[in-house]
Amino acid sequence: MIILTGSGLDIDEKGLERLVERVFFKSIDLLGGLKKLAEFRTLTWLPSLARAAFAIVLREEYLKSEDDIAEYVGLTRNTVRNILRADPDQAMYKIEHMDELTPEEKKELKVHTAGGVAKLAYKLVKEGQDSQTLLDFCHSMAAESLKAASCESPWAYLVLKHSKGIDYPIMDSKLLEKRLAGIQIKGIDGAEVAKNLMYPIKTPAQLLHEIKEYLDGQGK
Repeated sequence: MIILTGSGLDIDEKGLERLVERVFFKSIDLLGGLKKLAEFRTLTWLPSLARAAFAIVLREEYLKSEDDIAEYVGLTRNTVRNILRADPDQAMYKIEHMDELTPEEKKELKVHTAGGVAKLAYKLVKEGQDSQTLLDFCHSMAAESLKAASCESPWAYLVLKHSKGIDYPIMDSKLLEKRLAGIQIKGIDGAEVAKNLMYPIKTPAQLLHEIKEYLDGQGK
């Protein structure tokens, strides 16, 4: 068993784990979700994907050497090098043609493929495109909290309720205008509010913040 510890590497281990988990969940999304992996019986890919996510984050966020990363995740230096040099486009091409993979490839996730998927997932997370599963969970948690305090912010609860399932980041107002049309947000129609927000909006929390900023600007 490999014990992952950053002692001697001078890193924020909690910060590292949080970002790696976000990259890992985004990688699963890119692979089609757990359901698809289960259907293809490729759940054995997950440990390889986890190691690749650690390798990518350690290099990109902490500028660690191949030797440091190899020691941390329990891989050889050459394997780490292959992960770091992986091409995301080639990896995603393979994933999109999963039906054509050989039985051996379906059983074991190749280093290049794991590295490419993790590298793309890291890029998307840094751009604010977290796993939709995580965003939906955060959305539900925020909605539950607001429901309990609905007497203070009824519009916030309504906004979260009507925007549930929307994909983040929200790049422009079109879809949000449709979802919020007819909802009164402190006396202003939701579609009008959506039209005047600053985009892109990356998370449900930012959506509520942007609406509050707009309302404050309107003296509401």
